[in-house]
Amino acid sequence: MSRPILEVIALDPADAVAAQAGGADRLELVADMAADGLTPARETFAAIRAAVEIPLRVMLRASDGFAAGDPAALDALCRSAQELRAEGAEEFVLGFLTPDGMPDMAAVTALTEAIGVRNGAGAVRWTFHRAIDRAADRDALRRRLAEVPGLDTYLTAGSALGVDDGLPVLLAEAARGARGPVEMAGVVPEPAYRPRIMVGGGLRLDHLPTLREAGIDAFHIGGASRPAGWEGPVDVAAVREWREALDAPAALVG
Repeated sequence: MSRPILEVIALDPADAVAAQAGGADRLELVADMAADGLTPARETFAAIRAAVEIPLRVMLRASDGFAAGDPAALDALCRSAQELRAEGAEEFVLGFLTPDGMPDMAAVTALTEAIGVRNGAGAVRWTFHRAIDRAADRDALRRRLAEVPGLDTYLTAGSALGVDDGLPVLLAEAARGARGPVEMAGVVPEPAYRPRIMVGGGLRLDHLPTLREAGIDAFHIGGASRPAGWEGPVDVAAVREWREALDAPAALVG
């Protein structure tokens, strides 16, 4: 198995440089963490892209919550997505729910079309973010999204309350995705569970042994990379601690 992926939230070029120096494999680019992460400006993306070499996933979200908004709001978000794509963005993060807690397929389709997602070689890749943790039915959501091209990751804590509460769900979904030792044993993953699970949301270092033993190989941190809180920058040493923990053999983590 390749080394686990460590994704770090970045708000600006300084965050990005520190995350890369600490050993992050990928960045999630957002603005306004007071609203839990919104779409960054095109200029911010360009500056961060110029500052680091690791892959970037750009948030597509215009307001707090998990609703796409009215048609005008969705159109505006699609225009922002197209501008970011024109600037060179190749990977994205998005996800919206309807009022009844099901995936908003109209919004997902509009945005994936805006960023040029298509089947086949060269498809733009994207993450369905923690909206899954607020879904009325996680399994139904996954099945609805299973045929949408480009979706390769779910960012999830397993619960809206965080990893402590969601751990049993994460382990069950990892088993259905047949990653790690289960996959090696010849079990074919269910199509709706093929996208990688990236765990984030109240994630701590002491969660890693159990998650890695289940075959989960992608981890997302935000506040854990900022000892001074969201008003402070990403800290190289904090990221490096996570990198070293993930580089250790799974049985030794923690």
